[in-house]
Amino acid sequence: MRVASLGILLASAMVLSPFAHAADIAAGKEKAELCVGCHGENGISQTENIPSLAGQLDQFIQWQLVFFRAGARKNEQMQPIVEQLNNEDIRNLGAYFASLTPFKGGKDDNPDLSEKGKQAAAGRRCASCHTDTFVGTKAVARIAGQREEYLVKALHDYKSGLRSGGAQAAMADVAYPLSDEEITALAHYLAHL
Repeated sequence: MRVASLGILLASAMVLSPFAHAADIAAGKEKAELCVGCHGENGISQTENIPSLAGQLDQFIQWQLVFFRAGARKNEQMQPIVEQLNNEDIRNLGAYFASLTPFKGGKDDNPDLSEKGKQAAAGRRCASCHTDTFVGTKAVARIAGQREEYLVKALHDYKSGLRSGGAQAAMADVAYPLSDEEITALAHYLAHL
């Protein structure tokens, strides 16, 4: 475990170093062809339980790719893809996805559910990490406008301890006490922002 942690630290230091060369958005777009099948054209997912990446923060994308590549975050579909990525690819992908226009939540068909979700977000202090507009900051995910069913899945995965890598401890603390009804409402609210 200690060797894996050291590996993640070294890889992330190389990827996220301020002294690394600037990211190449065009190269990131080219490399993102690997991502289109699941994450959609221009980073807008059309696939259930697959997150949209458009407008996601550069550092967040980079960290998640490092976690997948190091095996700290596991996903059968992602593993063979991230194994092909070098640090420059990761920098370029982060910059590319951050440059895209995020999906704006569609028409809210259940404002009462959104109000419950808004209350759950306030009660769990989601804005303290994800910002008041839920667009994230630095290595904290943008969750505004994310796919609703993906948010439900992610919250359940954090709650059960299935998801690791990144803010797992903080998110587990937030998600664990959430009821299924609160998770559904919170995901609905965030997806429609």
